[in-house]
Amino acid sequence: MAEAKKTAAKTVKKAAPAKKTTAAKKSVSVVAPKLADATYATGKRKDSIARVYLMPGKGNIIVNGKASGEYFRRAVLQMIIAQPFGITNRETSYDIVAMVEGGGLSGQAGAVKHGISKALEKIEPELRSVLKAAGFLTRDSRVVERKHYGFRKARRSTQFSKR
Repeated sequence: MAEAKKTAAKTVKKAAPAKKTTAAKKSVSVVAPKLADATYATGKRKDSIARVYLMPGKGNIIVNGKASGEYFRRAVLQMIIAQPFGITNRETSYDIVAMVEGGGLSGQAGAVKHGISKALEKIEPELRSVLKAAGFLTRDSRVVERKHYGFRKARRSTQFSKR
């Protein structure tokens, strides 16, 4: 009788396997253009690095395989990316394909802006004065300072205790 209780306690029903749903996230499919004929530039800001390819087109911007509005959802970040085109009046002249890595979204948007500005300068050298005056060709080199030995953070030391 005791053995029957022990075996009954050991048998555990296995959970049914989870059902796979076919309703995946709907995303806009983006066609990857030929990058061989594109103008290449590298943009950097803080810890972010953007590889930017600029080619004649209709003004489409693709970031990491997604449309720019899908990748950078905040309107401020989308405005940052569009600034070089707005200041040079080239909104619908070029298509952009950018690969970004490192840092956060704000740094990545700044890196894409820097890369677009450098690529525009390569294609049309007469735009250099306009882009330079707006400060778009200057790299933002602020990077988080490393933590130092004996400190809690980069500069924060331990609290002083008199007793």
